[in-house]
Amino acid sequence: MPPRNIPLWIKIPYTAFLAVLVPFYWRTYGPVNFLWFCDIALLVTLPALWLESPLLFSMQAVAIALPQLLWVADFAARLAGIHLLGVAAYMFDAKIPLFVRGLSSFHGWLPFVLVWGVRRLGYDRRAALAQTLVALVLLPVCYFLTSPPPAPADNPTAAVNINWVFGPGEAVIQTWMAPASYLALQMAFWPLVIYLPTHLALKALWGKPQAA
Repeated sequence: MPPRNIPLWIKIPYTAFLAVLVPFYWRTYGPVNFLWFCDIALLVTLPALWLESPLLFSMQAVAIALPQLLWVADFAARLAGIHLLGVAAYMFDAKIPLFVRGLSSFHGWLPFVLVWGVRRLGYDRRAALAQTLVALVLLPVCYFLTSPPPAPADNPTAAVNINWVFGPGEAVIQTWMAPASYLALQMAFWPLVIYLPTHLALKALWGKPQAA
């Protein structure tokens, strides 16, 4: 039997965490909530762990490592009493149950798991192109098949504005350009501003030769 690169003490707790989070999120926010880039990364990391797949790890690191590290920076700034970006402000909202905030803590530790996995298994250079193709399909799906804000009154916790395709914030609808133009801007923004620099950094640090 080949040696494991990812130890069981990581795989099993991760699986247990998802076993709690997935049904709770499904019931509370609805199944479309799992179209968020960060939630997709959380789900895909499960098979990445068990299959020990460099490509799956690399794709999700490209997808969310940079934005989620900004979440971490915002969270750390809040702990220090500094209002930085506001994306992690809900973690300090006493009106949100501690259990819910505990589940959402994955935004803080998942990017480190992904970068650790890439370091452990190597960076697959196909990841940036593969993740770009995912985003170019997913963003229009979110735009055409999910709801803009606000959430409906009869279901106030329903997920809306998935991946911010209607505006920069879960409760924001942008009005400064045509909606189709904003969607096109999003489809360029993620590959060029988020994926490309992450790809270059991971390739330089832990790049593997491209598979045949």
